[in-house]
Amino acid sequence: MSDLLTAILLGIVEGVTEFLPVSSTGHLVLATELLGYDPQRWAVFNIAIQPGAILAIVVLYWRTFMAVLSGLMKGEKHSIAFVRNLLIAFIPAVALGLAFNDQIEALLENAVVVAWALIIGGVAILIVERLAKTRDVGGISGVSVSQSVKIGLVQCMAMIPGVSRSGATIMGAMAFGIDRRTAAEFSFFLALPTLTGATVLQMYKHRDAITANDLQLIGVGALVSFVVALVVVKAFMAVVTKHGFAPFAWYRIVAGSVALLVLAAK
Repeated sequence: MSDLLTAILLGIVEGVTEFLPVSSTGHLVLATELLGYDPQRWAVFNIAIQPGAILAIVVLYWRTFMAVLSGLMKGEKHSIAFVRNLLIAFIPAVALGLAFNDQIEALLENAVVVAWALIIGGVAILIVERLAKTRDVGGISGVSVSQSVKIGLVQCMAMIPGVSRSGATIMGAMAFGIDRRTAAEFSFFLALPTLTGATVLQMYKHRDAITANDLQLIGVGALVSFVVALVVVKAFMAVVTKHGFAPFAWYRIVAGSVALLVLAAK
């Protein structure tokens, strides 16, 4: 398969899975492994195309962004709390990401870890869905400081590929008593600083190894992930509203199990 087709395929995988609780990084690692791609060559690409999916959230929620920005300029408590909560939840990922970056990169080449993380994460989602007692907190600004801290800590679990950043933050938020819709939107908005930071770090760290051709492929992958994510996020919220997160949990368990069988047979 040509590099261009590979970039398009991985961009589709990123766009479909980034905001679902199924682990986009895990799926990219598995796709790279199962399709026979060089994991070291495509590892940076898989991180660098994330801004495409991030931009989809900016487009879909642009009214919210403008309202928060306007509120900040007016000193409104609602907008200040919105930004405060996201910044607080972002800090743990910065600290651990910088401290353990090399160890995290090593895990990105381990497809077996991804498969097991998918299965275990699926079971965890089913447990949280059944046992969590949530209440409507009135949106992201209604989340408490302590809840924001705990969501940030839970997000760090997603540094293990296959855990899922969105899965960890959404399930964590629900476990801490936050309603399903706010939990999902908190996860979406928290993705902006988290994924942007991860992309900048990887691009800077590997700046000498990235060629002009690599940049073109990253651009293609990011564009594809943006278009796909626009569609997927809307569909995701509709599914969650009607069916909850259980369908994604069962998908994780099946996908992880199949991946283990295929990897064992290789």
